[in-house]
Formats: sequence, structure tokens, C-alpha cells
Amino acid sequence: YFSLTVNATQIFTWSDTVLLALTSLLSSNATGGIGYATGSGGAVTQLTSKSTGVTLNKVCGAITMNNAALAAAAEVSFTVTNSTVAATDVIERSIASGATAGAYSIEIDAIAAGSFRVSVGNRAAGSLSEAIVINFAVLKAVAA
Repeated sequence: YFSLTVNATQIFTWSDTVLLALTSLLSSNATGGIGYATGSGGAVTQLTSKSTGVTLNKVCGAITMNNAALAAAAEVSFTVTNSTVAATDVIERSIASGATAGAYSIEIDAIAAGSFRVSVGNRAAGSLSEAIVINFAVLKAVAA
């Protein structure tokens, strides 16, 4: 026996003998949304350089990059080892803090089972040495 409750209102109940297809999930809450709950995320910091890989086996979290210099117009990549990632997933990312406004580009340019690669580019006219904090979330997806 299972039930789904949202905002203290029971929406539906079903037993293990009933099949239910949930076709859409929407939020009308003005201050909340759809996402991961407390405990789903984690944090990790690069240890030695901006190209040093990190491991964070959570579906969302924050990566604090090393504050080593990144030359003007240079790009650096690092791998995030993450056991929650499937090759068909989508990784959303954003710069949370620690970065000069408008100075960086950030891309997820490879996704594989158990990992994804982050590439960060310096778009500024000079070298920057900042400990950029990158937020990420794994969106579970399938190819078929």
C-alpha cells in the first residue's frame, strides 16, 4: 500500500496490485518547485588544480574549483566521478559563486555511465585565480 501526499493533501492511493502511470508532475507553489530534497546533495572541493577530477556520488551538489590561475582565453576540463549518472542523463549546471561576473563559460561536454566532464573557459581579458563554485543537478533521462 502506497500513498502520495502533497502539501498535506492526499492525492491518490494505490496498492501493489494496481498499476499507475504518472504522466506529469507540476508545482504551483510560489516559493517551492520540483527538485531534490535535503540529503540528496553534497559538496566537494578540487584539491590540487583546476583540472583535478573530483568524486561526488550524489544527484546534485556543489563543486568548489581550485583557485589556481586560468589564463585569459584558456579553457580547462575536469571529470566528476558520480555513480548516480547514466550515459543518457542530462547534467544541469550553474556558477553559484566565487566568479567574476561574466568572466567564465561552463559546459558539460561529456556524459558517461558513472561520470561527466566539466569544461570551464576564461572569457576575461586577463588571468583569473578564483575558486569558482559550480552547482549541478542530474536529470534522469532515457534514450528510448
